[in-house]
Amino acid sequence: MCFRKGEFRTGLSDVRLGEIHGCDFYMSRSQFEYWKHTQLTVDITEGRGASFSLEIPLGIRFFIRSRPFTGEESKLLQPV
Repeated sequence: MCFRKGEFRTGLSDVRLGEIHGCDFYMSRSQFEYWKHTQLTVDITEGRGASFSLEIPLGIRFFIRSRPFTGEESKLLQPV
């Protein structure tokens, strides 16, 4: 889900993965442990987003594409 800055509290169980157009992108630590060997690409498509997410009035939704990192890519990863 996408929230306005300050509307969602992060805690010790959240991992900041980076930024998307100036917006912080977080995942729970347990999810990160599962996905840490995977490249995640956040994309959009037409459709209805989740619950109270900011993109709902725009008629779009976010979705994530994934693929495992190659051995060479894994060597280049920085700790999160």
